[in-house]
Amino acid sequence: MPASDRAWRERGLHSAVLAGDEDAWRTLYDESFAALDAFVLWRSGGLRDLADEIVQETWLTAVRRIRDFKPEQAAFVAWLRGIAANLIHNHWRRKRPPLAVSRSSREENDRRDQAEHIAHALAELPERYEAVLRAKYLDQESVQVIARAWNESPKAIESLLTRARQALREVFEKQGEKGRETAERASTTQPK
Repeated sequence: MPASDRAWRERGLHSAVLAGDEDAWRTLYDESFAALDAFVLWRSGGLRDLADEIVQETWLTAVRRIRDFKPEQAAFVAWLRGIAANLIHNHWRRKRPPLAVSRSSREENDRRDQAEHIAHALAELPERYEAVLRAKYLDQESVQVIARAWNESPKAIESLLTRARQALREVFEKQGEKGRETAERASTTQPK
């Protein structure tokens, strides 16, 4: 859908929501939930419980701040992603070191620990790096598709992906030994 059509449609839904139309809210919710959930789950390192919490907080914030949404500036789902990104960033900024918790399996602890390191690292990246990694690995877009969408050359996107992956590795290394282990696993499992 062209941006002007999207903005026109979302402006109408926004006006209806402000007038108290529950069906308009339901439409916005239904059309954006899956994309928001996928974004948050990715940014949460696959931690479903954290993602669910952030998605819920995002919707609560959106309800409180719906008057701030400007359809002519960005799509509703992009506005929601911005709210979620801030919530995730704040979560990792105030997160204390984890306390030892007994779990039924060591493997689950390791998976959760790795996911937390990845989520924390993603939250530390500059927005442009996070966005290109999301487009490539979450949305599974090709370099050519990203380049067209961002009005850049494929070579520029390849370079940006290289710098973003390097920045992610550097954040992992700053996190210490656990970060180095995670970076090594991520660099050997991520497609280029």
